[in-house]
Amino acid sequence: MIPLWNDLASRAGLTLSDEQHTKLNRYLDLLLEANTRMNLTRITDRAAAEVQHVGDALTLLPFLPGGAHRLGDVGTGGGVPGMPLAIARPDAQVVLIESTKKKAAFLSEAARALGLENVTIVDTRAEDAGQSPALRETFDVATARAVATLDWLAEWCLPLVKPKTGKVLAMKGARASEELPAAAKAINLLNGAEPIVHPVDLPGSEHRVIVEIPKRGKTDPRYPRNATVAKGKALS
Repeated sequence: MIPLWNDLASRAGLTLSDEQHTKLNRYLDLLLEANTRMNLTRITDRAAAEVQHVGDALTLLPFLPGGAHRLGDVGTGGGVPGMPLAIARPDAQVVLIESTKKKAAFLSEAARALGLENVTIVDTRAEDAGQSPALRETFDVATARAVATLDWLAEWCLPLVKPKTGKVLAMKGARASEELPAAAKAINLLNGAEPIVHPVDLPGSEHRVIVEIPKRGKTDPRYPRNATVAKGKALS
């Protein structure tokens, strides 16, 4: 067992079982092994991955709904934070959204290897996911880590979460304070409420924060824009 993971889970009133520890460790094995064949993570040291991948993901636990819920992880890459959260919260239905086919294939293989029946992989762009009737405004929570600046994350994530009860949890670093003012207009346009910034206490991870953006009501159907319409320019 890894004490850090237990500590992080306990902050959300959870206790990780031996089986969950085994699955979290196995997930890291799969991730690091697959990383030798494709670019999934810059973190290749096992001890660092235990903190910066699994540990970082588990910092979201206190901000997830208490009961069964639906969580979308946008631009999940190698599966962080969605895969560790699916292991720690088996009552959550976790949808991993990843447009790169090789990465999506790895996620499918890993979910099968770990026996995670609560994980679904969607290999599509975030913009298209937000316009999909099967996904739009169906999530209680949308998460994203190391994907884009907050103005883009707002456009990609807010359309996915439920009006009035849904929220976005964006995992950010020191630049969050700069990105928040620039994202204010986009958040308002998308019917997001005032962001709440939660400091993250994780060893060796200074200036980490979780930016929580509650959703006030329905998002205008014009958003998210597809890539052709957006032309690389964030809402401002």
